[in-house]
This record gives sequence, C-alpha cells and structure tokens, in this order.
Amino acid sequence: MIDEKDRLILEELHKDARTPTKRIAQNLDIPRVTVHTRIEKMKKEGVILGFTVRTDYIKIGLPVTAFVFVSFSSQENFTQREVAELIAKINNVFEVHLISGEWDILVKIRGESLDGIGKTVINEIRPLEGVSKTITCPSFANVKNGV
Repeated sequence: MIDEKDRLILEELHKDARTPTKRIAQNLDIPRVTVHTRIEKMKKEGVILGFTVRTDYIKIGLPVTAFVFVSFSSQENFTQREVAELIAKINNVFEVHLISGEWDILVKIRGESLDGIGKTVINEIRPLEGVSKTITCPSFANVKNGV
C-alpha cells in the first residue's frame, strides 16, 4: 500500500513524469533521497508501471475521438476477451475495456475524421467473429484527460 507521501509524489509525476526528483522534493518539502527511494520502491512494487508521453492528437492528425460499444455474440470459436484482444490490435484503437451491462466491450478510438472512424468500425470491428452489434458515440470535447 502507498501512503500520503507516495500519493503526493505520484501527483507530481502525473503532472510531468520528467520532473526531476530534486524539484519534486522542493515542491513537497521532502528530502530528495526520500523522493528517489519512494519512486524506486513504487516501481519495484508495480505501483509505477512506466513513464509515458502525453500526446496532442490534434497535432498528429487524429483530432476525433469516439467510443464504440460492442456487443459480444457468444461463439464457440472466441471468448469475449479474445474478441477484445483482436479489437485492440486494430490501428487507432487506443483503449479496450471489458464491461458489464447491456454492452460487453468499450473501445476508445481516434481518427482523422468521424468518417474515418466509421470506416474502421464498419470494415474492421463489425466483421470480427464474436461481434454482434456496435454503437459509436463521438466525443465532443475532453474535459479531463486521465493518466
């Protein structure tokens, strides 16, 4: 388990993973060695899985985001997880979640246009064995970007 100091360190890293330990230590009024030791411990324990880059998708030509709900059709050939893993391999699919409720899989997809996302759904997701139907919900704006 992590304590309050670890949570504060994680918050600093979420803002910018490249922040030097010295600056984190100054911001939190914690010794630099303590910050370094805690980061290494969280990496070793799997709390910190890695450091990543946040991308401005508009600037790389993928300004449109949509969420695709997928209904799984029980087949002998594929499990729900296997269908989700196939969807995850499709270009411009950024997240795939197994969910409960009326839908079985939630997919986050990015594209140049809504038309392009539609083509991906129609030509690549719907034809997969185990997919019975989809519904696509375009995102108008991202209010909070999680890490």
